Amino acid sequence: MNRTDAYALLCEFVSDISLRRHCMSVEVAMRAYARKLNQDEETWGIVGLLHDFDYERWPNAPDHPLKGSEILRARGYSEVVITCILSHADYLADQYPRTTLMQKGLYACDEITGLITATALLRPTGISDLTASSVKKKMKTKGFAKGVNRDDVIRGATEFGVDLDEHIQFVIDAMKTIAAELGLK
Repeated sequence: MNRTDAYALLCEFVSDISLRRHCMSVEVAMRAYARKLNQDEETWGIVGLLHDFDYERWPNAPDHPLKGSEILRARGYSEVVITCILSHADYLADQYPRTTLMQKGLYACDEITGLITATALLRPTGISDLTASSVKKKMKTKGFAKGVNRDDVIRGATEFGVDLDEHIQFVIDAMKTIAAELGLK
């Protein structure tokens, strides 16, 4: 299990560049949190990178992420990675509750990256000078980034035990490190 193989798997299943970038956004945020929390950066990053790799083919519950879990098992990924990915789906919470720090981190990073991306894409300067306050302001606009569940953003930060403003800024700062790859420069 390494980043190169995980990225190849992502590219095998995901042709949509926006979805690939979303997965990469979650990966970079998860890696940053793993470093901050002295956790296994490679495992956290792979979880972030692969959490939605099956979504393009199977976007409906419960196929996503159950179909992906079958593929990951067949390819030799650890149950830690698979269970973490399964736990990010609210509709699987009874079977795969978010109990570990990594599971809570994935849930916290997933939705917020979408809101950050949408906000950055509106700005002439992209993500370079984006702040948490700008993202929170956009978060209050109901018609903006309709696909982002605001309740999940708030619940994610709460479950992960981080202040929402600090969490948003932390994820922005992580995403800045790969801004060009994310199309946010």
